[in-house]
Amino acid sequence: MTRWLSKLTLNQKLGVLALALGAVAVFARVSPGQTVTLNAKELLTSVQRQEDHVLPSELAAWIIEGRADYRLVDIRDPKAYAEYHIPTAESVPLATLLDGSLGRTDKIVLYGDGGIHAAQGWTVLKGRGYTHAYTLFEGLDAWKEEVLFPVMPQNPSPEEQARFERAAQVAKFFGGQPRAAAAPGAAPMPLPAQAAPTVAAPTLPAGAGGGPRRKREGC
Repeated sequence: MTRWLSKLTLNQKLGVLALALGAVAVFARVSPGQTVTLNAKELLTSVQRQEDHVLPSELAAWIIEGRADYRLVDIRDPKAYAEYHIPTAESVPLATLLDGSLGRTDKIVLYGDGGIHAAQGWTVLKGRGYTHAYTLFEGLDAWKEEVLFPVMPQNPSPEEQARFERAAQVAKFFGGQPRAAAAPGAAPMPLPAQAAPTVAAPTLPAGAGGGPRRKREGC
């Protein structure tokens, strides 16, 4: 176990810490008649296999396709949700995840600003028997970077150019804007107004929402 942990990146170790903290929360809040058992090895194996999350590109494809077989849950506070949230998301602050609004058989995708709080919420849900819980990989940070504001590669190959053009269509659909690589010290891009998409849905290649998962740091 120690050898496996030593190979993790800093962000991945933080993710493991989030799992541990989530496990503590589960056992601290469950009454004697509602105690559940968390299989830590099973949870960590799920993380290692990248079975615990949905990529931003996958989620974008689901929204564009109009899928209704999942619930997208924003775990931030209501003020942050009101300022900006991913289209179709519902507000369920982290402290209220177990208040009964989510069904144990629902397919649930949690997201926050980054990945740590969503990982904690995911662990709590899994420990309480929510079998189809996931997180949005790296949360809103990755959504902004990959979906709203994709970056044009320098000297792109034809394949990279085609991929960027598809990403640019998706960005415009969600009110974002494709961009060149940001100069050092450049101001962050403003988030789009909170409104339904106003342009035609882009045509996505077959399997756009379920392609190979990229290896990235994070949880």
